[in-house]
Amino acid sequence: MPKISPELLSVLRCPVTGSALVQEGEELVTATAGGNGEKLRYTIEDGIPLLLPPELLPAAAAAPSDQHDAGKRAARHNPAGHAAT
Repeated sequence: MPKISPELLSVLRCPVTGSALVQEGEELVTATAGGNGEKLRYTIEDGIPLLLPPELLPAAAAAPSDQHDAGKRAARHNPAGHAAT
């Protein structure tokens, strides 16, 4: 189980409630409850907290994995950082 450093936890906040997060096993949990009275939970994958609001998780899971690398490929082809025309 990857442990999130206390320094990182001190700056991370829930994107929905804005509350602090605490690690419980493989998840980060909000310190305060959300609008429905329950604490929100965020998974940690490969040591990286996935701080997406619950309603966006299905869309993120459905996105092609190469979509996340598109910006890196563009930067390699255009090292000056200028937008391609």
